[in-house]
Amino acid sequence: MSATLEAESTLTDRYQTTVPETVRRALRLNKRDKIQYIIRPGGEVVLMRATEGNHDDPVLNQFLDFLAQDIAANPERLQAIDDSLAHRLKSLVGNIDVDLNAPLSENDE
Repeated sequence: MSATLEAESTLTDRYQTTVPETVRRALRLNKRDKIQYIIRPGGEVVLMRATEGNHDDPVLNQFLDFLAQDIAANPERLQAIDDSLAHRLKSLVGNIDVDLNAPLSENDE
């Protein structure tokens, strides 16, 4: 049976914290590595080293599962969007560049 390690850190005024050294060593984290949080229904939070394959959004996955079930149960409700709606959507969002790695401004945090 492996030993359980505990560590503690403090949130700053900007809701930031330092990952304690014991956690960094256990997860083999280096500067600029990404970490992933899994929040369980009982309030327990699991912290792990992020890998290319574990960037899934659990809320989005639940929504996509809901859509898949609804489509399977009600295929007659599916409708193609018409060209005018597709062009309208493209005109609204087609030229927007989003940098998901850009730091948030002070107003966005």
